[in-house]
Amino acid sequence: MSTLSRTRANLALAALFLGMFVLGSAELLVVGVLNLIAADLHVSIPTAGTLVTAYALGLALGGPLLAALTIRLDKRAVLAGALVLFMVSNLVAVLTSDYGPFLAARVCAGASQGLFVAAAFVAGVAVVPPERMGRAMAVIISGVAVSAALGVPLGTLAGQTLGWRGSFAAIVVLAAFALVATLALVPPVPGAGGGAGRQARHAFAPRVLALLLLNFLVFASSYAALTYIVPFLESVTGISGALVSVFLLAYGAATAVGSLGGGRFADADAARTLVVATIGTAVCLLALLLVGGIAFLVALVLLLWGVFAFGMVPSLQYRVVSLAGPGGALASSLPVSAANVGIAFGSAAGGVAIGEFGASAAVVTGLVIAVVAVPVAWATGFLKPPMAEVIAEPAVERTSEPA
Repeated sequence: MSTLSRTRANLALAALFLGMFVLGSAELLVVGVLNLIAADLHVSIPTAGTLVTAYALGLALGGPLLAALTIRLDKRAVLAGALVLFMVSNLVAVLTSDYGPFLAARVCAGASQGLFVAAAFVAGVAVVPPERMGRAMAVIISGVAVSAALGVPLGTLAGQTLGWRGSFAAIVVLAAFALVATLALVPPVPGAGGGAGRQARHAFAPRVLALLLLNFLVFASSYAALTYIVPFLESVTGISGALVSVFLLAYGAATAVGSLGGGRFADADAARTLVVATIGTAVCLLALLLVGGIAFLVALVLLLWGVFAFGMVPSLQYRVVSLAGPGGALASSLPVSAANVGIAFGSAAGGVAIGEFGASAAVVTGLVIAVVAVPVAWATGFLKPPMAEVIAEPAVERTSEPA
């Protein structure tokens, strides 16, 4: 079957990018308005912080579950349904005055994002030729990377301008635009055959679990350090105030560039890309410790760290889907789940380290995990898909339209 024309495919990928950006921004929105939510709902800051955890758990656990339940459905319909569920969940957050319903709504919103992610990768791969699969994944992933770079500062600004309820209402409006774009630009993509049981046998095969372990380690290493990078910049590098935001924005911009550019490396040799990028991440964390007192060099390290850490994400997704073979449709939802578990573990480990040993300890923790990830990345390079042709057709049917 032939794929869409280049223009139609790019438009479809743009719609998927928009959806990923909106949903990713909503995940981080709470961080920028946490104090406002806590005051309005009469809960403590730590209690309000569980809204972030609830979203992550919804995404990590609910996403794969919903993906399995909708495995046979047309992916454009699944994408639309995920956006509708996301909009309803955030409307509950806007309208409620109680913490309990807000918490439940965050779980549902996270699950809807997990479902959207899984369907977006299947749809994105279906509209491009096999040799552009990695680049299609990179465009979709970059939606999350851009939201990570801009979500907190924009969310904070929106919260100060519109109030936290107004900022959540704005997310609902943006999601409505994403819904219209999805229905207008993403073609129908048939669901996977074989049902959830057959998909699961391939999606959770040992070779796929090995890649998910690498995914976990990669994000754990980065977020062990990144979660506590502000104390490091303030106490070790000696910068504070608005300059800290500039450093963080530079890192965020580098992650967006890395995730988008990483698609070409995934298409060329995803396994080798993972080895190079994990080594690069470990070297960057080591360099951060060695030059932490020199602001200019720290800025350069942050840029390189962002490129390496997120430049490998398209290759992680590519390898998981390829190694899953006939289970690729369900496996598409798993890397983001592994990433969220890694983020939670890394943040907790970095928190323990910094509490015991000071600001640099979180970076040391990230470095140790990154070093562990290097041989894991090397070993996964020897894993092969169940069938050679799976790389070209990773368990999705391609849409048909003359080029």
